[in-house]
Amino acid sequence: MQATPGTPLTPDEADAGRPSAPRHTALTLGIALVAIVVDAITKVLAVAHLEGKPSRPLLGDLLQLTFTRNPGAAFSTGESLTPVIAVVAAIAACVAVWFSLRVRSTGWAWAIGLVLAGIVGNLVDRIFREPSPLHGHVVDFLQLPHWPIFNVADMCINVGAVLIVLQTLRGVRLDGTRQEA
Repeated sequence: MQATPGTPLTPDEADAGRPSAPRHTALTLGIALVAIVVDAITKVLAVAHLEGKPSRPLLGDLLQLTFTRNPGAAFSTGESLTPVIAVVAAIAACVAVWFSLRVRSTGWAWAIGLVLAGIVGNLVDRIFREPSPLHGHVVDFLQLPHWPIFNVADMCINVGAVLIVLQTLRGVRLDGTRQEA
């Protein structure tokens, strides 16, 4: 994309023609790492303080702390497919890392970083939590009214997905250029 005379390029536009964008890759992976750590810490705290206890209000009736272990995917679907879900998640994480190496847009860096964090956060549970490797149950502990119980990794996936939709609707490509209307 070319700027009109006198109009400076945005950082994303300036990087669009370059063969690599290490700062955006670093941003993507940095966002993922921070979110993975936050997810892991909150799950450790949930296991330590919520397991085996009744639900507790966090924000009145809007948000409850309710501990559960989920062997399945979203909405507890596919509970007997935990190993398959783990393998699919591992492949999805590899794809997200591959995309992170091609990002030249801050918006896409956030989107892919959050999705990667969510995938890895729940994959870690599936690999390392009981009952056994690749059969592990994901720790969930946040509950909204009329919604399944979820965790920080799930929030990352959802926010990342919304950002992907927004970037797509705005016509911003992974390389930071804009699609012509």
